[in-house]
Amino acid sequence: MTMSKIIFGIDVGGTTCKCGTFSEEGELLRKEEIPTRKDEGGSLILPDISEYIKGVLADMNMTTEDVAGIGMGLPGACLEDGTVNKCINLGWGVFNAANALSELTGIPVKIGNDANMAALGEFWVGGGSEYNSMVMVTIGTGVGGGVIIDGKPLYGFNGAAGEIGHLPLVEGETESCNCGKKGCLEQVASATANRMLAESDMPSSLRSVPYISAKVIFDEAKGGDALAIQVTEYVCRYLGKGLACAAGMVDPEVFVIGGGVSAAGEYFINLIDKYYKECVFHASRQTKIVKAALGNDAGMYGAAKLILGN
Repeated sequence: MTMSKIIFGIDVGGTTCKCGTFSEEGELLRKEEIPTRKDEGGSLILPDISEYIKGVLADMNMTTEDVAGIGMGLPGACLEDGTVNKCINLGWGVFNAANALSELTGIPVKIGNDANMAALGEFWVGGGSEYNSMVMVTIGTGVGGGVIIDGKPLYGFNGAAGEIGHLPLVEGETESCNCGKKGCLEQVASATANRMLAESDMPSSLRSVPYISAKVIFDEAKGGDALAIQVTEYVCRYLGKGLACAAGMVDPEVFVIGGGVSAAGEYFINLIDKYYKECVFHASRQTKIVKAALGNDAGMYGAAKLILGN
């Protein structure tokens, strides 16, 4: 059987790199994870990816001639020319990551911000596949965003388009976000529960949880915990406002919500939608908000789609 060329979709995270091998038709042929070795200033990450790819090609009895390209999602601002404008979590500064990996592998490389790649994956075969434009919001430890217009990820002039988690929405914030600013939307999603627990005497199941994530909060709220419900309402009010801001600039056909909290399902989506409708410009009030479909694989799919183009 003659096989079409393959594509590598690599989603580089702070702990592991999720590595997918795809056919040109979009079929996921295999996937593995390799450790993200951040020691030595992150200098080992691209060589590790290169060695992984060479190993897959040997295992599949293929050469670089059988590869259409490598797409790579990175946790930082990325430009279309392959330059990454710092990946703080990886220890990277400003350099052309696409060229660097291409030199190591002998294969063409394209890069994109990891949230944009997750959005592109959902747009391709996930929750946004029925639409022409979408904004994806990923909510986990932080809040990320990606914008797809007419099938293409929006990079922005500085590679920072779609950074919805760093919209400065919260007045009076005294602590700094990971980005260095104060009052980011991301801070509401990550720190609110701990503060409310400290400031309230209300009994709550959250007090016995060793690590409070957004998913834990929404799970406890669904179970009826009063304080978790208060936190959820507060967080969703700001998330709804953040989506309303995004709608005022992009006016997408759909918002796709991913990350760990998407497991809370309709309860979570409906709350965000409630506050979104309260804040958004009237013309965008009926924009749909739906759940992501690809889970943790979205970034791999999006990185692969980057190679295929529109």
